[in-house]
Amino acid sequence: MADFARASGLTVVSTNAAQRVVLISGTVAQMNQAFFVDLGQYESETEKYRGREGPIYLPDELVPVVEGVFGLDNRRMARRASNGFNPASSITPLQVAHDYKFPAGNAPSQTIGVFEFSDPVIGNCGYVPGDVTDYFTTNLGIGPGLPVPPLKDVKVNGPGNSPGTSNDIEVLLDICVAGAVAPKARVNVYFATWDENGWVLSIKEAIHPTQGETKPSVVSISWDMAEYESGGNLSWTQTAMNQVSATFQEAAAAGVTIFVAAGDQGSDCQVGNGSAHVYYPASDPWITCCGGTEIGTENGSYAEVTWPNTGGGISANFPLPAWQSGVGLPPSVNPPHKSGRGIPDIAGYSNGYSIVQGGSTRGPFPGTSETAPLYAGLIALINEQLGQPVGYLNPTLYALATDPRVTGLFRDINDGTSNAQNGAPGYTSGPGWDACTGWGVLNGSTLLTELQAIYTNSAIISLLLPPRPVTLIPSLAVVLL
Repeated sequence: MADFARASGLTVVSTNAAQRVVLISGTVAQMNQAFFVDLGQYESETEKYRGREGPIYLPDELVPVVEGVFGLDNRRMARRASNGFNPASSITPLQVAHDYKFPAGNAPSQTIGVFEFSDPVIGNCGYVPGDVTDYFTTNLGIGPGLPVPPLKDVKVNGPGNSPGTSNDIEVLLDICVAGAVAPKARVNVYFATWDENGWVLSIKEAIHPTQGETKPSVVSISWDMAEYESGGNLSWTQTAMNQVSATFQEAAAAGVTIFVAAGDQGSDCQVGNGSAHVYYPASDPWITCCGGTEIGTENGSYAEVTWPNTGGGISANFPLPAWQSGVGLPPSVNPPHKSGRGIPDIAGYSNGYSIVQGGSTRGPFPGTSETAPLYAGLIALINEQLGQPVGYLNPTLYALATDPRVTGLFRDINDGTSNAQNGAPGYTSGPGWDACTGWGVLNGSTLLTELQAIYTNSAIISLLLPPRPVTLIPSLAVVLL
């Protein structure tokens, strides 16, 4: 591939055998000629982007060794999993962790990865280290007494840590929630563009580090995009979804647990075409998907109920995984009512945490985006006590959930709430697994006990391009087989 790129007048930026990635750069004209495409400037209702129509061509001898070419198209492929609603009051991640009976202790040998996405035109994202310090050490945030998590910025591509927009809220939430429930754990913050290229390269970098960072044992992702757009076309190309999913599978083999927020805006997923949708990568079978709950009082007593904005449903892309068979998942509410991967797998508090930003307290900010880092912190604590990574969690979770000998692992959220929104049909919270809250809320200490028993008794191409009208494409990723 590198020889082909050079012969086409392109620059080989880097090659990485572990990631199976060749990064190349060049002008739009050079890319057009090398891959027989016609890159153009497109405009949708929400953005302007560089794109193309039709296939990408490669010489016959390269077809068997190239999985995909990413970066020619730079459409936005991620949104914050948050709807902007501000509840009247909030609680802290520590209070939720206590309520969910997370095991006590620190996680100094663990690294948590959080993925953050931005775009120089639509909006960058980042954090100011002083805000994180204030959150952990002053009464503006969670209060004095907790250690500030060691942070490592990993610039995958794009602008890197570039604070100054509303997207900074997501970055701060991910860092502060994970760091609060897993004290002393390191946090790698991966910054990438929110196109296909950024997704592919972020996961590759987390699993096969190249910048001196420690490989995370658990990853939290609070960004996603609906599987289908309003016109019925994939907003994710099938090639990109296949490649991202294959890399999630690599993560599973490498012992990395990945949590993804189920997303917000209920079953509509911000699409608005009257059909139910689910987000990707929330629907990927190689990750654990996190839905949302609310905590409050009912008739003067403690209550935890379904957060009505939670994403959830049946995937149109992924078939029913083996570990979900026999669970009694409903078919899709969309005709012809096919079966498929059901999400979420678990649920947790999503109705608002406050952060420290610019030297003052802001929020609370709700969303399933705060459930994923909460459970990432739990797995960091569990990994620390097990002395080894839990890794791919779903088969174990579903086996434990359906084992009559196991009790107290989940708090079932069964209140009859529907996540139908904006004219789209939805799903209803009910007994056992449901497409709003999955199995429900995890009891952290019970999960640790069950995993300790299991481990005691067992012997387990990408190409990047710059936006037009800039003529130079800085890097494009080609993923090799």
